[in-house]
This record gives sequence, structure tokens and C-alpha cells, in this order.
Amino acid sequence: MKYPIEQRIQGGRLQSAVVLSPLCSVTTFNVAINKPTFQQYPVLDDDRFDSSNAVDGRKSDLGEDGGQCAVSAQEQTATLWVNLTSIHSIHHITVYFMTDNDQWGSSHFYTKYYLGFTVYVSNTSDMLQGTLCFKDDNFTTDTIPAVFTTTCPVHGQYVIYYNERLPGVIYPGSYSTKVFSDLCEVEVVIQDLLVPNAVKHVDTVVT
Repeated sequence: MKYPIEQRIQGGRLQSAVVLSPLCSVTTFNVAINKPTFQQYPVLDDDRFDSSNAVDGRKSDLGEDGGQCAVSAQEQTATLWVNLTSIHSIHHITVYFMTDNDQWGSSHFYTKYYLGFTVYVSNTSDMLQGTLCFKDDNFTTDTIPAVFTTTCPVHGQYVIYYNERLPGVIYPGSYSTKVFSDLCEVEVVIQDLLVPNAVKHVDTVVT
């Protein structure tokens, strides 16, 4: 049986479709688009910095004032989560860090604020009740990517970005003293086999 794409992706962003055989094809699509979000220590009363910017599908301007990124204050902890509104079988998660559209690397002001970050998937907004998908123990200001992807084949409803600089904890010298959750996009990608055979390599928002 063939299913219209509109019925299968349920408002997400279809990222790609690859035909495996005349009777079977696989799509990957982002189910985080326009889903509810929460950000700890947000910058208030300015939509340019709202946490919803992290799931609006826009990532052409990764600057602080571009209106496409979630921006928070610098504190000892930083949390941003996306509520997918139902439990999904997740394939991978991609995070676009805010770069201010500058060259990324050890000389960039922001890289030290992202070091040590974690990504969780949970059925609630409590990350401790969920699965740790990734914990950064190895990135440096030279090696942390501006766009990070981790494969996380788990079921969950909340995708949670978290970082911390806690009192009394000794961190590597390259780490910042505080952290923020300045993220320009969080993509939560799932796969689906039930799509029309003719669809190949599509990138479309369905409303």
C-alpha cells in the first residue's frame, strides 16, 4: 500500500528519501519542527532570542541577533529541551551551535561555552529519567564542530541539551567558567519505510 507523504510525516520536515527497491523506500525527516520548547535562563521579552527559534527550521543566519537562534544568559547550568509531543523512534539528533557567522575554531569566543555538553532523550522533561545519547569528554576548542550529529536509536518524547559548570568541580583549562544554551537549530530525525516509491531526495516543509 502507498501512503501520501502528507499522511506519513505529520507536519515534520522531510529531509531525504532513498528508494531501496521497487516496493520499499526509506525517508528521514525532522519531527522537531515547530514543537514546544523550553530554555533555562532565557533572554526575556525579545522574540529574536526565543527558544522556539531552535525548532523553526531556519539556520541560514547563525548570529545572535539574526532571529534564528535560541539565546540564554550565562549561568552555571544550561538546559534547552524540545517536546516532540509524542513518543518517537529516533534515529539521530543534530545540533547547530550559534557561531555568530564567524569562522569556527579555537579562537572563536563561543566554543569554550559548549565544551562538555550532553544530549538526552527522555519520556519526560527530566533528563535523569531518560537515556544519555552523548556526553562530550573529548572535544576541544579546536575540534568541537559547529554542527554536531549523534546517532541515538531510542524511543522518547523529549530531546534535552544540557551543560554545566558546577562549583567545586575541576574542569579542563579550555572550558568556560559558565555556560549557555545558544542553539540555532535542534533536529530530531526519524526514519520511515512507508512512502511512495517515486519520492527521491526531497526537502519540503508540509503544513
